[in-house]
Amino acid sequence: MPQKIFNIQSEQEFKEISLEIFKHQFKNNKVYRSFCDLLFVHPSDVKELKDIPFLPIQFFKSKKILSSLDEIQKTFTSSGTTGSITSKHFVTDISIYQESYLKGFHHFYGDIKEYTVLALLPNYLERNGSSLVFMVNDLIKKSNQPESGFYLNNLDELAKKLIDLDKKGQKVLLIGVSFALLDLIEKYQFNLKNTIIMETGGMKGRRKELIRSELHSLLKDGFGVSEIHSEYGMTELLSQGYSNGNGVFDCPPWMKILTRDTEDALTIQRSNRTGGINVIDLANYNSCSFIATQDLGKTHQNGTFEIIGRFDNSDIRGCNLMVL
Repeated sequence: MPQKIFNIQSEQEFKEISLEIFKHQFKNNKVYRSFCDLLFVHPSDVKELKDIPFLPIQFFKSKKILSSLDEIQKTFTSSGTTGSITSKHFVTDISIYQESYLKGFHHFYGDIKEYTVLALLPNYLERNGSSLVFMVNDLIKKSNQPESGFYLNNLDELAKKLIDLDKKGQKVLLIGVSFALLDLIEKYQFNLKNTIIMETGGMKGRRKELIRSELHSLLKDGFGVSEIHSEYGMTELLSQGYSNGNGVFDCPPWMKILTRDTEDALTIQRSNRTGGINVIDLANYNSCSFIATQDLGKTHQNGTFEIIGRFDNSDIRGCNLMVL
């Protein structure tokens, strides 16, 4: 199945494989099967993507979401505030994740070997189990560039490296969490010509949350670049969306974003309307490929999407099935 997933050529093929994976997960994932049963949804009822039930992402905090009996090779955990319950994503085949992020990166950015990858992810490095650190660490290795690497609090060294590499004309990808990128430009002013700045979101309690346009405006000024790129991923997924500016994201061919009505969690709505983000991630073959996230956003007719914010707990309506 993974080979089929990563070779999707059309919308029709995506739909056919999605329906096939839905049947597989209905049959083999106990939690997802219970959820579908509570909704009285059976594979015989499901003919379109909109008919597929999307599992609320919170189940990854309390249940083992698995569609495979194979041994667990890796467990990814979400970051959480002290004392909060974190999500756990049990991965039985880590090679699927590797294929997903490597092919996803290539789809949007080309050959990783053309880039020096610099990573400014302090809060992720300070804990175990981050799927983002796993991915970026592998991208650093695959870049095959001796200058690629992680930075924690050594901002002076990073600033010098950025300026030196950019002057040499080397293509650089600086991937960082929002608060750390802001820390860097508060100390230094850059005028970068050959560098992609990619934020992975989140102040992680270190700074006041900013709306995206405000954050990107500060980062563009500080780094001297015309656009800020973004990565959209999460612990519970094995695929990422990317934005090359303006906060408009695109998916690789094996991932799709739909939005659900904020008043009726089971209704998928048409594009250009704000709703809850539902993700189809076919790389999640061995866990659950159909996830209802707590993000708010909108999709466009060409398949791109925007993230507008998050539900707070009081906003989650129409889903009394959280107590499986």
